[in-house]
Amino acid sequence: MSVVAVLIDDLFEDVEYSKPTAAFENEGHELIHVGIIKGNIVRGKKGACEILIDTSVTQAKVDDFDALLIPGGYSPDRLRSNEYAVQFVKNFVESEKPMFLICHAPQILITANVLKGRKITGYKSIKQDIINSGAEYIDREVVEDGNLISSRYPGDIPEFIAACLKKL
Repeated sequence: MSVVAVLIDDLFEDVEYSKPTAAFENEGHELIHVGIIKGNIVRGKKGACEILIDTSVTQAKVDDFDALLIPGGYSPDRLRSNEYAVQFVKNFVESEKPMFLICHAPQILITANVLKGRKITGYKSIKQDIINSGAEYIDREVVEDGNLISSRYPGDIPEFIAACLKKL
């Protein structure tokens, strides 16, 4: 089975974390939580989830993972201010391993400057940011472009999970 890195920080969207990760674990995939500081506990913005960070972005190596999940909420915006998190995402994109992005997750890819020429979706409030990064914004439940699978918001979670599991 696959080892999936979950890049996460405080104020993530609880359901965009809990539903995909439960589906991944139910299929036998292993989750490793990657964040700014190993051992920290990060919390969802609705308070439904608390996550222990297994490894830091300074220690995480793309080669140790088969795929990457980035939940939305405020977490991606917080992560994009950390140069090591941005570099980890950039390295993951370049590895061509599967990346699963929902809601505001594309924000960190925008900062990593890796979306030019790609097709992607995300929450409507970052549509113009996605376009300005050189990507084509597509308003659909799931958009697949090479190694990137993206969805817009919690309402797309069933389709998002199905696409992610198929890719894994």
